[in-house]
Amino acid sequence: MRACAPGKIILSGEHSVVYGAQAVAVAIQKHTTVSFKPLTESNTINTLFAGISSGVHYPLHALGSLKEKLDSRFESFAQGLLPIQNILTKPDDLLMYTLSSLVHHLPVPGRASTQSYLPLPGRLSSTTELPLGSGMGSSASAIAATLVLFEHLLEKPLGIDQRFEMVRFCERLQHGRGSAIDAAAVTYGGMNHIHHGNVSQLDVSLGDGWYWIFTGKPQVSTGECVQHVRSRFEDDNQLWNDFSHVTTSLISHLADQATVIDCVKENHRLLCQIGVVPDSAKALVERIEASGGAAKISGAGAHKGGTGGLVLAFLPEQVVNTLMDDFPQYLWGKVEEDKLGARYIGD
Repeated sequence: MRACAPGKIILSGEHSVVYGAQAVAVAIQKHTTVSFKPLTESNTINTLFAGISSGVHYPLHALGSLKEKLDSRFESFAQGLLPIQNILTKPDDLLMYTLSSLVHHLPVPGRASTQSYLPLPGRLSSTTELPLGSGMGSSASAIAATLVLFEHLLEKPLGIDQRFEMVRFCERLQHGRGSAIDAAAVTYGGMNHIHHGNVSQLDVSLGDGWYWIFTGKPQVSTGECVQHVRSRFEDDNQLWNDFSHVTTSLISHLADQATVIDCVKENHRLLCQIGVVPDSAKALVERIEASGGAAKISGAGAHKGGTGGLVLAFLPEQVVNTLMDDFPQYLWGKVEEDKLGARYIGD
């Protein structure tokens, strides 16, 4: 059995959305696929996630206690007693927490909900087209696909809004006090507008000329970078209003190439102001601007280290190949929208 969910790219509003500013993100045609194979002779869930782990065995009876332990760690983080990067000790824990949360929310008939263990042992595995640590929402994509898969297995489908809330709930372990951006894009698909935690889908087309460029996995996690920015700029209301204004203008003028370029340039300037654009990303953006386009960090970026994750570029199609020939170390491609969101794709 398999389910998949798309990744996402933030057009505008990273970081600022945490403080109530507007943000817009689009689901993309790059997916995480999660598979489950029952193994009746076992009493564990065996994980094997591509690019994440080499395999971990989780006893079914221990999943409830895993959820309690991770909830307790998150509470310690929320109280300032634990760094965000210390909540999850193994990457596999995030998806097993997702399973435990789902069964706790929708208890299996005949089982006490407080036990929260799964009805079948088996092998849970994943593959992904999303570069890990790229800012494309790989964690949220894996969570959403896992939820859809086990909703099908348990024959207890969630409503799509319930699924969004659960993806957001589980993802907090990875990113701390994050936003709804990733959860919205991977769950609903299409283009999503987020403001004060509320999500709405935009009936607009992204259009041509948008490209993603992966400059390398940042040295710091999204959660660490968000915390760093919070420590310096949390109370700078004017700054977050400036971010929000850029987002409003971008949404209103997606069909106007000149205005889009101005918006992306201003967004880049603001991200530089909060210190999340490493020098390598700045150099790439300068080249893109010199070629008649604009670009910006898309995602958390990084407040230290030499790589900044994902860069979103808007530039003429006729120059992109020539320009990127000068950056052979970077993965890149055209931004293509996925309108469907997380879904079951069968056996």
